[in-house]
Amino acid sequence: MSVESVFPQLEALLPHVQKPIQYVGGELNSTVKPWDECDVRWALMYPDAYEVGLPNQGVMILYEVLNERDGVMAERTYSVWPDLEELMREHKVPQFTVDSHRPVKAFDVFGLSFSTELGYTNMLTALDLAGIPLDARDRGLDDPIVLAGGHAAFNPEPIAEFIDCAVIGDGEQAVLEITEIIRGWKAEGRPGGREEVLFRLAKTGGVYVPRFYDVEYLPDGRIGRVVPNKSGVPWRVSKHTVMDLDEWPYPKQPLVPLAETVHERMSVEIFRGCTRGCRFCQAGMITRPVRERSITGIGDMVEKGLKATGFEEVGLLSLSSADHSEIGDIAKGLADRYTEDKIGLSLPSTRVDAFNVDLANELTRNGRRSGLTFAPEGGSERLRKVINKMVSEEDLIRTVATAYGNGWRQVKLYFMCGLPTETDEDVLQIGDMAVNVIAKGREVSGQNDIRCTVSIGGFVPKPHTPFQWAPQLSAEETDARLEKLRDKIRGDKKYGRSIGFRYHDGKPGIVEGLLSRGDRRIGSVIRAVYEAGGRFDGWREHFSYDRWMACAEKTLPGFGVDVDWYTTRERTYEEVLPWDHLDSGLDKDWLWEDWQDSLDETEVEDCRWTPCFDCGVCPQMDTSIQIGPTGKKLLPLAVKNAAPAPGGHAH
Repeated sequence: MSVESVFPQLEALLPHVQKPIQYVGGELNSTVKPWDECDVRWALMYPDAYEVGLPNQGVMILYEVLNERDGVMAERTYSVWPDLEELMREHKVPQFTVDSHRPVKAFDVFGLSFSTELGYTNMLTALDLAGIPLDARDRGLDDPIVLAGGHAAFNPEPIAEFIDCAVIGDGEQAVLEITEIIRGWKAEGRPGGREEVLFRLAKTGGVYVPRFYDVEYLPDGRIGRVVPNKSGVPWRVSKHTVMDLDEWPYPKQPLVPLAETVHERMSVEIFRGCTRGCRFCQAGMITRPVRERSITGIGDMVEKGLKATGFEEVGLLSLSSADHSEIGDIAKGLADRYTEDKIGLSLPSTRVDAFNVDLANELTRNGRRSGLTFAPEGGSERLRKVINKMVSEEDLIRTVATAYGNGWRQVKLYFMCGLPTETDEDVLQIGDMAVNVIAKGREVSGQNDIRCTVSIGGFVPKPHTPFQWAPQLSAEETDARLEKLRDKIRGDKKYGRSIGFRYHDGKPGIVEGLLSRGDRRIGSVIRAVYEAGGRFDGWREHFSYDRWMACAEKTLPGFGVDVDWYTTRERTYEEVLPWDHLDSGLDKDWLWEDWQDSLDETEVEDCRWTPCFDCGVCPQMDTSIQIGPTGKKLLPLAVKNAAPAPGGHAH
């Protein structure tokens, strides 16, 4: 039974909206399969605009992994802008996929990838436009299974009433296992209805189905316990980890966008995980253990990806790309191989202590030399010990001196405001550091056109990190602290003009904090914000702090809690945290000890190169951390334009 495309109705609306091209589909390397030849169909969504969603690696990888399988289809959908949303409601056009413009409601699974919690209202918009009931309990046999993944899914409790299930960790193998379970259930004639297929998923121990767990609360508002309410459902749900990245060289055929997107480049993930142990960093904690892609695996992916896309820049992605044990050989090998083609290389983030000029020169050899970005995160030495970001000011100054001395003119420094134990003084030291950077740059380069941009984000405590117990700084205190810093930088007659200053006010951070450490009671706030018109909360021009606070004030008092209770309150060791039944592999006692170490300003080494600290991940994965090097080199595939050797044969 085929499903009709809604494109004829949609096409009539496109002349009336901004950037209509983003809704048209047909990108290079996109896949459209015949509907009737597939028995399991996925609609994958990155709940943001096309320009942000299309380059998302996670969705792109799952799209390809699923479409490679016989009888399985995956199509993509993105959030529509408010102008099109209004017209779709008026003309009764449902949420559609961009690949074949079929209604999302017709698919078996609606999978959403959340890298940030600020996409929750966009999920509700998409569900509503699709004609899928917002409340998971109201869905029938023919509604898709709504599944959440991505980093925010490590605490899916705030959206527990809207999703049918959540998967934590890597998705490649997980989506295939889920596909087989759904396929089996459909082949048997869908016995036991929706409840039965969700039970089969929950039983695996790797899919979290909120409806099978009850949350009990204590009189003071804290959680008493979370218990399964159905026999056969596990007490804890584990994360998925792909151990051998070389076996999963995706995306092989990266999508090439039609409209302009935030990243116009082909990206290759060179390793997963991080053991630096920065205490604020959720991504580093939840993606352990470290798994490196081999140098030859990376070379093959770059070669195939460039052929498939025609991009002129390759991003080498990971949480800390310069930490790959063979990064020097990778950069040199790729730069050598693509010298003729002028393919640029980029590392999205460089650690101060991992930067060296040879590496930087290889990266910019074929491309343009843009600014360098470093993230000291904390303004003072003391604060960097608290967060375990082991970078001394001497390291930083030495690194930027090398960069400025080698012709770079621009350095960007990234910090956070509101970190645990932080004082005004810690933040004001950011200004001193920027001044020292400019002074050093002028000295080594003999030039005055040296620039340093200071960029500051608000700290948000995240689940599954040592700071999950920490109080968050209020929006007012954050703003006051940043104002003092701004005045200090502006008041510097000698260097102030060379320092760019960018910061976010404290308000979005409070909303993110509410969502990141929230429990099921926060669902009522999300729903109220959506009903009050909340959309695209990750975009400054669409975000409304007042709307979030008004909705929280309307809904939370009924539960005896408020926004401060979730954000600026410190948690104790005994408290049951909303995500304790979701197992990220990290031992809760280890996280607590690390939190205590931070308050004592005790630094912890990187466990890749030192004895194990028992965080709990490796024994659970039955692994020891993978460290290179393989000793292989990336020779050019073919030496282009080589002079013929005697006898007329090119080498």
